[in-house]
Amino acid sequence: MNVIGISDLVPTQTQGKILCCECGTEIEPNPSNMCVDCLRCKVDITDGIPKHGNLLQCKNCVRYLSPPVAWIPAQPESRELLAICLKRIKSALQRVRLVDASFIWTEPHSKRVKVKITVQKEVEGGTFLEQTFVVEYVIHNHMCPDCHRVEAKDYWNSSVQVRQKAGHKKTFYYLEQVILKHKMHQNTTKISQKPNGLDFYYSSKQDARKFTDFLMSVLPCKYQSSQKLVSHDTHSNTFNYKTSFSVELPPVCKDDIVCLPKKLSQQLGNLGQLLICVRVTNCIHLIDFSSLQIAEVSGSLYWRHPFQAICTPKSLIEFTIMEIEIVKQRHFKSGQGLVSNKHVLADCWVIKSSELGMHDEYIHVRTHLGHLLKPGDAALGLDLKNSNVNNDDLDKMKGMPDVILVRKVFADRQRRRRRRNWKLQRIGERGSSVDGEEGYTEFLEDLEEDKEFRKNIDIYIGREDGDVPSSADETEFPSVSLQEMLQDLSIKDDVEMDGES
Repeated sequence: MNVIGISDLVPTQTQGKILCCECGTEIEPNPSNMCVDCLRCKVDITDGIPKHGNLLQCKNCVRYLSPPVAWIPAQPESRELLAICLKRIKSALQRVRLVDASFIWTEPHSKRVKVKITVQKEVEGGTFLEQTFVVEYVIHNHMCPDCHRVEAKDYWNSSVQVRQKAGHKKTFYYLEQVILKHKMHQNTTKISQKPNGLDFYYSSKQDARKFTDFLMSVLPCKYQSSQKLVSHDTHSNTFNYKTSFSVELPPVCKDDIVCLPKKLSQQLGNLGQLLICVRVTNCIHLIDFSSLQIAEVSGSLYWRHPFQAICTPKSLIEFTIMEIEIVKQRHFKSGQGLVSNKHVLADCWVIKSSELGMHDEYIHVRTHLGHLLKPGDAALGLDLKNSNVNNDDLDKMKGMPDVILVRKVFADRQRRRRRRNWKLQRIGERGSSVDGEEGYTEFLEDLEEDKEFRKNIDIYIGREDGDVPSSADETEFPSVSLQEMLQDLSIKDDVEMDGES
């Protein structure tokens, strides 16, 4: 016989049921004494919350208006778009407690956005009621202020004026490719071509400042800024300015022959004063053709000690190589700087191509192109003995060479153009004149001949017509390897190019 103690008796509590005062359904007791269905029929907590709304979307930049004036990019069914939808009914949701919100799938082209919202609110007698409803939004096309200013094509708040006092546009062709690679042209409202450079227009000062800093990082340039007062509100004490940044590029380009001041040549490691510009990137790369010594002149150093080119590529004439002899390294002395490993020093005996066969008086030249030249080749150079150069530093020099060879002349230019199996992207079409076409062709040849120069440029595969280059052509003139090319992309210009001159 089992004996149950008093401690083993645990009282159990059971909650009683009551009948709904409206429909008589058995429910658990609550302060309103009504079931959930009857309570919802009597009280609607969503009353006053709009079930329909509108969304303004810019048809150009595909951004949505976030009240009151902000335009925010948002993907379909994203958190950003959900925040914009809830912000449209924010004032109505303040009377209830938001529990959950989510999207209901709709056809992407229907211009409808449906949001399922769950809210909670305390009703009669302390009872909390939860209810779910759907808000439908209709998307209307609208143009944001930024796109409206871009479409106007005349609105700008800040401008960047890039200028270079040079006879050719090689630096601007390089700058165009760097801008495309880093997509720095997307925020511009217009790009206008001027006689000595380009003008970039922006709707905000921050974008113009950002582009100016970008130029300072990719080219050895300097800038000045100025402001012009457009309007002034005396009541609110607000001013409206237009800001202009004037950027100046050094007038030294690739294949230019420069004469350094004596103080600067000593500062760069006892270089010779007569140098050849190999390339211009974020600094000016120079090489001494008589010793293969190289130096890099930064933008800050150049503007402290500026120097000019004593000739341009148009002043170069063609010479024919008659004899060539490689100079061994122990036979020449260089300064205290770095020596180029890509060039070979050589002694050449040349004659002007126009005087070939007239006489046998050859000119001795020391050149840095020993790795490229051989007897019978042609090279472009400066006849310094018979040229009239106005330069104070050059007049003070002694023992100047008669001829300075700058670059080798490869195969026929038309043949190289037909065999070229790559292309570059452009911002609009600039340079329809003959000089512009020749300058752009020379820029393409510079890219083929200098591997270091094309590292900062995106080159695309592009052979729509023409012959396929053979192995013989590749040895005849330099070309771009297939590994350096990118697949062709379809780039739609975001900027209107103005062909003013």
